[in-house]
Amino acid sequence: MLKKITIKDIANIVGVSTTTVSQILNNKGQRFSEETKQKVFQAVEKYDYSPDYFAKNMVQRESRTVGMIVPDVTDLFFSKVIEGVETYLNRKDYMLLLCNSKHSTEMERGFIKQLQNRSVAGIILASPNALELEKKMKHLPYILIDRGLNTREQGNILVNEYDGFYNSVKYLIDAGHTKIGMLTNETGYYEMTDRFVAYQKCLKDHGLEFHSEFVEDGPVTIHGGYVATRELLKRADISALCCGNDQMAIGAYRAAFDQGIVIPDDLSIIGFDNLEITGYLNPPLTTVEQPAFDIGYTAAEYMLHAINFPDKMIPNKLYQTKFILRDSVKVFDR
Repeated sequence: MLKKITIKDIANIVGVSTTTVSQILNNKGQRFSEETKQKVFQAVEKYDYSPDYFAKNMVQRESRTVGMIVPDVTDLFFSKVIEGVETYLNRKDYMLLLCNSKHSTEMERGFIKQLQNRSVAGIILASPNALELEKKMKHLPYILIDRGLNTREQGNILVNEYDGFYNSVKYLIDAGHTKIGMLTNETGYYEMTDRFVAYQKCLKDHGLEFHSEFVEDGPVTIHGGYVATRELLKRADISALCCGNDQMAIGAYRAAFDQGIVIPDDLSIIGFDNLEITGYLNPPLTTVEQPAFDIGYTAAEYMLHAINFPDKMIPNKLYQTKFILRDSVKVFDR
């Protein structure tokens, strides 16, 4: 087995001290000549040198690893959030240690403890649960992606879900629909309260009665959307369906197909998230875009802000949604 090249080896090859190499590689080598910098960089590339971050962490108590806990790594929305987190961290020479809680509060708690034991620099936690994190984190920096469930004055990364969903219901009403159903998740792990309230309020604002039989609760998955739509269509005569997210909408497409229902002629459907796959459905899905990648990217940016400047306030960020009009909604002649 070939010996792993060390920073001392690079210093000997270039003919400088290990301190010089370290400062240049950590962007602290302004006092060194451009010639010296280039020699170091060339040696690093030629001999494929990479820092031993584990050893560095043990010696300097400096970790360049961030932990992240998500409820479901297979969820297409969270996979995009994770991509945003990892993109930012990689640019800053940090690694991501990802944990999948599988919708388990107990697993969330266990992962928080395990990540602390592994001396991560901080934790990004995506959770729909109200958590007593001040006691659990023990001064470890953390960023929450939680739709504002855990009250705090700084570091809020939120999406204006209410307006996004309200506008989608309003579009259906303006298109001539009066019997509008909804797929939601109010009794499950990932509540969609803002979206559900927006649905009810929009109906009321436009003189339409709310019918509880037009609403079906289910998991925010493709299969959950399929089962919920199948049950809803058994009892409700609706012309349109607002889905809590795009994955549920995809399931709704299949349920409609199985019952011989044509989209949008017999049933109009609107989703929420604007997952890439929705543009390839037949017909392409009208939906509401929320910036999943940007949410993750900002969470990682705020995470490093909290790590590097622990005494400074973390900014707040409110993202707006965007209505994406495609071909899954029928417009009635007025």
